[in-house]
Amino acid sequence: MTIDRIIPHASALTGWRKSSHSGPDQGSCVEIADGHATVPVRDSKNPDGPALLFRTESFGTFIDALKARAF
Repeated sequence: MTIDRIIPHASALTGWRKSSHSGPDQGSCVEIADGHATVPVRDSKNPDGPALLFRTESFGTFIDALKARAF
């Protein structure tokens, strides 16, 4: 899995959406932003914090690791 970059303030990007698997309790989940050359990912509980920028081909590997609770 390769992270291209980390940006310090995710709120600088637009197009954020929460995972369709997120529950109504606003628990732990990630958001991604559409419309960018890379796939920006941020913690939904910290929208102004950093975001990871994944190459498209690395994003699936990241999601698989999340599902496996590898972090």
